[in-house]
Amino acid sequence: MDVKRKLEILADAAKYDASCASSGSRRKRDAQGMGNTEGMGICHSYTPDGRCVSLLKILFTNFCIYDCRFCINRLSSDTPRAKFSVEEVVWLTMEFYRRNYIEGLFLSSGIIQSVDYTMEQITEVARRLREEHRFGGYIHLKVVPGASDEMIERAGLYADRVSANIEMPTQSDLDRVATAKKITTVLDSMTDIREKLDESKESRKSLEKAAPSTPPAAKTISPWVAAQSAGKKAKIFAPAGQTTQMIVGATPTPDAVLLNRSQNLYKGYGLRRVYYSAYSPIPNADASMPVERPALVRENRLYQADWLMRFYGFRAEELTDDCTSNLSLEFDPKTSWAIRNRAFFPVDVNKASREALLRIPGIGVRNVERILQVRRFRKLTLNDLRKLRVSIPKARFFITTADHNPDAYRIDRENLTSVLKPRERQLSLFEDRVLAKTGEL
Repeated sequence: MDVKRKLEILADAAKYDASCASSGSRRKRDAQGMGNTEGMGICHSYTPDGRCVSLLKILFTNFCIYDCRFCINRLSSDTPRAKFSVEEVVWLTMEFYRRNYIEGLFLSSGIIQSVDYTMEQITEVARRLREEHRFGGYIHLKVVPGASDEMIERAGLYADRVSANIEMPTQSDLDRVATAKKITTVLDSMTDIREKLDESKESRKSLEKAAPSTPPAAKTISPWVAAQSAGKKAKIFAPAGQTTQMIVGATPTPDAVLLNRSQNLYKGYGLRRVYYSAYSPIPNADASMPVERPALVRENRLYQADWLMRFYGFRAEELTDDCTSNLSLEFDPKTSWAIRNRAFFPVDVNKASREALLRIPGIGVRNVERILQVRRFRKLTLNDLRKLRVSIPKARFFITTADHNPDAYRIDRENLTSVLKPRERQLSLFEDRVLAKTGEL
């Protein structure tokens, strides 16, 4: 099979893996090499500062010894199979980069022969790119759960980010769809990665402390760089951290369970992101699997709830409905929580704490920071909030300002549901950009 046909098969097979992003890495260009993580190209992934980066996203192989019912590459599937060699993946990455098609590599794989053999193959790709071709672009490697400590160490040495997919939130879910897998195995791998990330962080700190002091004119050089120039090397392990992925809708498990698992992963393993991937029915699927794809809005609501847990101070147990244990598909999670907790409102924007302001629908993190700055000098009115790009049509039912705002008192919980119900219309490009900037999309 030629490389082009392999690429068609293995690039298509990689589309089901959602845990692919490039944020958090700062790898400088080598004077004798090529590539970095901060350039521009044909873009497919977005970083937190709005930059777009393009990644070659492929599987090393879609052969697999596991028979997971949700996976199109499972052992019993009749999907076309292919396998790259290490040399082919390295060649593709370098040639795609030279043509400005990509700025990095996302490499995953089915499991062949054994866990460590698979890890050895994909890690060798990263090693050759870094050491033989001096490639400074972004590399994201999948860690196969159960891999040895040595193989995880090597993967993190060459990759900017690593990820071990948990797939399902509970062991009972895995028992339904992937009987050969254990959540404890994934968590053990995450623990190994977390420990190595902590060791790397401490290594950098110790070198910074040990670096010789520099005169004021040379303060632009970091102590870490100074230490490295003096011959000391800090241990660098996956500087962009680790991520994972959970599949949504392959089992009847409610959103509350998924969010609680995510919350525990963030707290216990220091994950940068948990990705949610709506189950996609596959050809000739197992009879026990759903025949229809879950509503994509559910996946979107999970991402919104995840954002609230990470940046707004919400707990997982607050975000789902007590009766159904699921997120509302009609309202975003913050609005849904506000409707259920009407007694918390109205919030006085001129007096409330930062934590309380973050719970107001229509007010994002940037809005809150602006409000806290401006109210030091003057009392805010509704018109002031409009100038700060607060979504007044949504927020006015939950706030009081210097000009009182009677809407916050006269509409009860039942009427709020009808008043706030989203209008079925498509946003214009301009509206979409404004809402994205204010954090209200």
